[in-house]
Amino acid sequence: MSKKYKKILLGVTGSIAAYKAGDIIRRLQEKGFDVSVIMTKEAELFITPLTLGSLCGKKVYQNLFDSIDAWNIDHIQLAGDIDFLLIAPATANIISKIASGLADDLLSCCVLATQAKIFLAPAMNSEMYKNKIIQENIKRLKNFGMHFIDPVHGKLACGTEGEGHLAEVDDIVSAVMRLS
Repeated sequence: MSKKYKKILLGVTGSIAAYKAGDIIRRLQEKGFDVSVIMTKEAELFITPLTLGSLCGKKVYQNLFDSIDAWNIDHIQLAGDIDFLLIAPATANIISKIASGLADDLLSCCVLATQAKIFLAPAMNSEMYKNKIIQENIKRLKNFGMHFIDPVHGKLACGTEGEGHLAEVDDIVSAVMRLS
């Protein structure tokens, strides 16, 4: 991996799969990445900022208006200071927000403000994942140059099995490494 590509912003959204974010942080660090984290408010229902901050060794960004420094706006500074943005897990909500150009939280604002390569690793119920709207949104984002790390068949939070289970951590990290 070239030294130029070292900074990655991990976006964690509200899914039971958010518990895997800690392992994603560790594996990316093992590969030489400097990892920063943004959590949506929904992600905080599944894993704490303290946990992810302890693992990445720095502040976890949570809210769009945390910074009161008008010269250092978080979403602009974060978006401009990274080589990669990885959203894992990427819920139906964040995929749809991005596809619509909606920027109503720190993570979606960073997506719109960055020039970095963007990866999304979906995790959701299989019926949601197969929904025509979500599939159209994924297609649209791929056309914009975003990279998807497809979910796998597995046990889902609702107790069923199907496609929509977050890809394995090693597969997520490998996908980022292939394009770094």
